[in-house]
Amino acid sequence: MKTLFKRQLELGLQPDQGRVRLRTLVLIRWLALCGQTTALLTVHFGIGLELELIPALLVVLTSGALNVAQIVTRPASSWLRNKEATMSLAFDLMQVSVLLSLTGGLTNPFSILILGPVTVSASILSRRSTLCLSALAILMVSINAFWFMPLPWPEGSFYLHPLYLYGLWAALVFTAIFLAVYVSSLTEEARSMGLALVASQMALAREQKLSALGGLAAAAAHELGSPLGTMLVVAKEMKEELPPDDIYLADVELLISEILRCREILQNLATWPEEDGGDPYNIIPIESLIEAAVIPHEKADVSTVISAGSVEGSNSPQPMVRRSPEILHSLGLFVQNAIQFSRGKVEISLLWDERVISLVIQDNGPGFDPQILRQLGDPLLGSKDKALKSHDPRKEEDGEHMGLGVFIATTLLTHTGGKITYDNHAGGGALVSVVWPRQRLEVTI
Repeated sequence: MKTLFKRQLELGLQPDQGRVRLRTLVLIRWLALCGQTTALLTVHFGIGLELELIPALLVVLTSGALNVAQIVTRPASSWLRNKEATMSLAFDLMQVSVLLSLTGGLTNPFSILILGPVTVSASILSRRSTLCLSALAILMVSINAFWFMPLPWPEGSFYLHPLYLYGLWAALVFTAIFLAVYVSSLTEEARSMGLALVASQMALAREQKLSALGGLAAAAAHELGSPLGTMLVVAKEMKEELPPDDIYLADVELLISEILRCREILQNLATWPEEDGGDPYNIIPIESLIEAAVIPHEKADVSTVISAGSVEGSNSPQPMVRRSPEILHSLGLFVQNAIQFSRGKVEISLLWDERVISLVIQDNGPGFDPQILRQLGDPLLGSKDKALKSHDPRKEEDGEHMGLGVFIATTLLTHTGGKITYDNHAGGGALVSVVWPRQRLEVTI
């Protein structure tokens, strides 16, 4: 499972590799500069308010200079890393703040724009970056609430009571905090979910490729069987016709042995798809499906006991199901985890009746850590709960939590109609239970 996650990083899904293109930030900044320039000129020349026009335009030009510098120094299509994007948005926030301080501070109707960079950060950058920008925004709002150059309103035409300014300051501060905490949390969760779903699709694609490879092996074994049979008949006839002292007799015997060896290999190929789920005619009993998921992960020093049967009082026959790559992969992961952490024994109980099929995987190991038990099934649990790594008794072999693997297994089994629950046994060890509606899995022959 760790390999899957590393594969995602190689595909460009690493959280800090790049979340926004330089072209996007440059375009937003150009639009902001056009709007700022238009507003300044309209107010100064159109409305007739005497602004500090030259200093304000110089502040606007600093953003333009930054845009030109960024375009010249690197391609516009390049991706900005989290730190680079944060610094760029911090500059924009400070530029807007200085511009507001020259044009009325919080009394300026456009003062709400000081939260623009925070909003952008909450939607595309990490939570830490958003918190830093929110803190900077609160500082800039506080400065603009007390230190600013008043707008030259016509005397007696407009007045804002200080109490209103304090209320506006509080509104902007709380909005910045809201963006940093709530919006960034939703964005981070959506990003993690998307990343984990990609891993789920990759895991399922891998199982489907194995199934396709098994079908190809079965087809090759079938097609090559007849030519090899003909070659064997011809070789045996040649052997019968050659005298015992013929110099070619040894070569013919070697040819026959190699043909028999090829036939044995093809027979193994023909049976392999049945063991790995690649046979296109793969309707098997549910117990055989469970065994197929368990066998690749068995260890000599761990006893794996599978018990299967109908629920007491039910005479329902064993359901026949298709060999599903989703079920094989998911149950294989749960079994592998149980065997890894068991103290010598893993029990797998399979029961069915007329309505449901239930499966329970139980080991006698340390069990799930109570602090993460309720979060099992969430994506990227290991990266979100670093504080638990020092004492979590159930980790993958590489030291990472199995949050991503459990999420993948949960997602795949949910798609097959299964309901998964995680718990700890009263006598010790972990419990993984899966319940399917029988009609979702059973295939009528």
